[in-house]
Amino acid sequence: MTSASARTALELTADLPVADLEDFYRDLHRHPELSLEEHRTAARLAERLKAAGFETAEGIGGTGVVGLLRNGDGPTVLLRADMDALPVEERTGLPYASKSPGVMHACGHDLHVTWLAGAAKALADGRDAWSGTLLLVGQPAEEAGGGAAAMVADGLYDRVPRPDVLLGQHAVPGPAGLYAHVPGLIMSATTDVEIVVHGRGGHGSRPETTVDPVVTAAYIVTRLQTVVSREIKPRESAVLTVGRIEAGTAPNIIPATARISLNLRTQSEAVRDRMIAAIGRIAEGECHAAGCPREPEVTLGGSFPATVNDPETDHRIAAVHREVFGTDTVFDSGPAMASEDFSKLALGELPYSYWFVTCTPAATWDAAPGADLMEKFDAVPSNHSPHFAPDLSTVAPGVRTLVSGALAYLVRIGVAR
Repeated sequence: MTSASARTALELTADLPVADLEDFYRDLHRHPELSLEEHRTAARLAERLKAAGFETAEGIGGTGVVGLLRNGDGPTVLLRADMDALPVEERTGLPYASKSPGVMHACGHDLHVTWLAGAAKALADGRDAWSGTLLLVGQPAEEAGGGAAAMVADGLYDRVPRPDVLLGQHAVPGPAGLYAHVPGLIMSATTDVEIVVHGRGGHGSRPETTVDPVVTAAYIVTRLQTVVSREIKPRESAVLTVGRIEAGTAPNIIPATARISLNLRTQSEAVRDRMIAAIGRIAEGECHAAGCPREPEVTLGGSFPATVNDPETDHRIAAVHREVFGTDTVFDSGPAMASEDFSKLALGELPYSYWFVTCTPAATWDAAPGADLMEKFDAVPSNHSPHFAPDLSTVAPGVRTLVSGALAYLVRIGVAR
């Protein structure tokens, strides 16, 4: 028997204004904005929330938007969409490609905002079928890692009620029409680390009078590759990526310093601490071996927490998604090494469910090389790729996932139609 939540969700989303939502999505995609610059995007979302009847506040945590709809007694449910784009030059060839040079919605946040706007209208129009309070959050600066915390610090929960449950979702590669739920750790923590190597600069023709920080940095980068392979247990997941090396101003000048920027992905604090300790030890050892005049500077930068679903909450949302979309569409993908700041909105104590919505167009998926799902998954454009282009067929289902998730808490048997 289908639950009241699923039946109501299907009813409220039966006549979604799909063409209008697709136009809204195309508009957002054409006008991407970087972290904390999402002024236009936030204004467009706020317009939609106000039109649906939500009390709306803007400028929270910089460019954040929140919509509040009180609808009688019941729990308070928060639905969140991140709004920022990436510094990526788009290469999709889409007729609605980015008009902003070097900036692109390469992670699907434009689709997230579209889903949230669609859910706002569907739930507001169907408010006689549920009871409780809705909070809809348009969050800035997810890519930079500080947007959720900035909204909380700026008094988000002083302006609106603290939610009883938080729900969020993310577009990911995969054949469109699948929904990945993990009742526990779904996304990893990430930590940025900066290393400054201090050498002694000089003329390129007289290397014997210098201590070359570039060579030392190269040894450090090479040695760092052993941290995961030789210091982390095989059953523990971790990634160490050196994303940037900066040094020098001219080919014939040996510089005085070199800078290394790296990123860690971990699924436990213990592994993170071991990796940070190893990085410091390796940097110090290589600098000592090279005769550097000063110890290296090792500084921890930005970080994202691990995203850990409350099992009971996630089981509840996954169950209604199975009813709405079919049992075979919902699966456990296991933890991903990507990271999110969504959990910051939960204050370390509120239950939440965060899931993935696959969005690769059928033609792209079918044309991808590979004999099985994972081989094709590795071959299609992923998030942060200049070729990432979600299928417009996911607009309506992405609205439906949010609506059904909210109704899993808001529907009461006495008010369900």
